[in-house]
Amino acid sequence: MTTDESPHSRPFEEWDRPQEPWLLPGECRSPEDRSLLLEMTTRAVFPTVLVFSLYLLLVGHYGPGGGFSAGLVAGLAFVLRYIAGGSADLGAVMAPRVPAVIGSGLALALVTGLVPAAFGAPVLSTTKLAADLPLLGPIELQTSLFLEIGVYVLIIGVVLDLLRALGTGIERDMDDAGELP
Repeated sequence: MTTDESPHSRPFEEWDRPQEPWLLPGECRSPEDRSLLLEMTTRAVFPTVLVFSLYLLLVGHYGPGGGFSAGLVAGLAFVLRYIAGGSADLGAVMAPRVPAVIGSGLALALVTGLVPAAFGAPVLSTTKLAADLPLLGPIELQTSLFLEIGVYVLIIGVVLDLLRALGTGIERDMDDAGELP
C-alpha cells in the first residue's frame, strides 16, 4: 500500500490481506489466500500454546494433564500454524522427519515402561528420583515422567503426520482444481 492510498480506497475484503511476504518464512501463499489477522494471531498464540502443553505435561501427576493431553494441545498449535501458513509454514523453520518423531516417542515410552522389569520391579512401575542441584536446590521427579514425555512426542508426531497426509491431499485437490497459484 502506498502512502497516498488509504485502506478505505480498497474493497473491504482486502483490508487485512497481507501486502508483504515477510510474515511467512520460505515460500509464501498468494495474498488472496492469506489473512494478516490470522497470521499475526498465530505468531502470538503458537508459543503460548506450546508452553501450556509443557505445563500440562509436567503437572500430569498432580492434576489434569499428562503426555496424551499435552501432546494433543501441542498438536493443535501445529494445526493452527498449518491453517495460517499452509505446509510451507509448517516445515519452514525445522522440517522434522515425522516417522522419526513417532518412532522416538514410541521408543522412549516403551523403554521407560520396560526398564523397571530389568531391575525386578513390575512393568510400568515408577520411582522417585531426587537430586540436589546447585542453583535450583533439591529436585524430585517421578520416573513415569519419561513415559509421559514419550507419549507427548508420539502424539505430536502423529498429529504432524496427519497434517502432512491430509494437508498434502487438500493442496493436491486445490491444485487440480486450479485454486493454487
